[in-house]
Amino acid sequence: MELLKDFIDFFLHLDRHLSEIIARYGTWTYAILATILFAETGLVVTPLLPGDSLLFAAGTFAALGSLDPLVLNLLLFGAVITGDNLNYWIGRYVGPRAFTSTSRLFRRKHLERTQAYFDRHGGKTIIMARFIPIVRTFTPFVAGIAAMKYPRFLAYSLVGGAVWVTGFLWAGYFFGGLPVVQENFGLVVLGIIGLSVVPVIYGMLKDRGNKRRTGKSRQPAAGSRQGIE
Repeated sequence: MELLKDFIDFFLHLDRHLSEIIARYGTWTYAILATILFAETGLVVTPLLPGDSLLFAAGTFAALGSLDPLVLNLLLFGAVITGDNLNYWIGRYVGPRAFTSTSRLFRRKHLERTQAYFDRHGGKTIIMARFIPIVRTFTPFVAGIAAMKYPRFLAYSLVGGAVWVTGFLWAGYFFGGLPVVQENFGLVVLGIIGLSVVPVIYGMLKDRGNKRRTGKSRQPAAGSRQGIE
């Protein structure tokens, strides 16, 4: 329980904790931030590490002169692309070995469905998932399992990573210094997280609506059976 409390405190007061890290480690802060983002995107066991909010906070301190924004941008971009690639190749290695016709948990037909999905929608999935917490951690792994063609994966990973890192970092740079943001940084973090999960909620509601419409269209008309009888 105490660990969860500390975790939540770290998220909501990310600005304060990052300030302490910069004061204590100086230039090594770049490596610490890069490691966190590398793990958040590259290791399926660490999906709860901060991503969007960390980039925004880093941009805020870059605006204050504590960090170099250009160095930060390039370094963190490299970290998330490296993480993406590690995650992809782990999935690529695990997929063929885990999904067999004899496995009850990892059935071959599930792998074939995943492969078909990434053949059709893999590109936009790689880019859109970058902006959704937790989902962005698992997407490269699943893309690897689905054996998505690597040049295609890499191209969309580069585009998504560049837009994600640059967008949130420079948003923090230009807006993080505003008094209203500094005084309500915890609420800003929650707002960032909330906006990130909106696409997921929208997608779930849309799928549910489509299933309901499909179910109704398959039902026979009320008087059809009576008419036959």
